[in-house]
Amino acid sequence: MPTVEDVEEALTNVIDPELGLDFVELGLIYAIDVDGSSVHVTFTLTSPGCPIGPQVSEQIEEFVSELDGVESVDSSMVFTPPWTPELMSEDAKFALGY
Repeated sequence: MPTVEDVEEALTNVIDPELGLDFVELGLIYAIDVDGSSVHVTFTLTSPGCPIGPQVSEQIEEFVSELDGVESVDSSMVFTPPWTPELMSEDAKFALGY
């Protein structure tokens, strides 16, 4: 069965095309729930007007479904709490000069 850590590692392949950094480093992944072979990912975007939501959902499904033991993947895009730059990893903050 996949672990939360396995899923998080797979999600490092989901890249924000404008910033060139992955969603994990950017702090855009809010929750990963693993229930046996089913995975649910809750994520956000840097702003509600960002048009890449459907693309992100597709990438989440693509990369997480490649993990051994994963039979289903779904995701939810939320805007509460709103994303702020403080949620980024220290590496992402450094890369973006924050």
